[in-house]
Amino acid sequence: MSDDHDADRLRALEARLAAKRPAEDKHHMEEHYSQAQLAWRMVIELVAGLGIGFGIGYGLDALLGTSPWLMVLFVLFGFAAGVKTVIASAKEIQGRLDPATPLKEPGAGAPKDGDTHG
Repeated sequence: MSDDHDADRLRALEARLAAKRPAEDKHHMEEHYSQAQLAWRMVIELVAGLGIGFGIGYGLDALLGTSPWLMVLFVLFGFAAGVKTVIASAKEIQGRLDPATPLKEPGAGAPKDGDTHG
């Protein structure tokens, strides 16, 4: 009987302590980390575009002997593709683009001029 009474008192004490504790607000920290992750995602997308363009251009230059012209051209194409991807990611982050839409059709789902929602 004493054990039941002690268990009840312990539960009551835990309930009172839980009521007195301040609610933990982890939202700020989670938001901070998610923003850092999104920033790194954009950096990686841009660098990946440059790297792929460099690789294709360098490979074609080696095969065709046109060094360095195709490498320069494809680095510029890679930069343009990276910037386009970063812009699409920024729109997605702003909530103006459905995250699954770019997988179906690149550029689809972007807001039209005059759209006021968002």
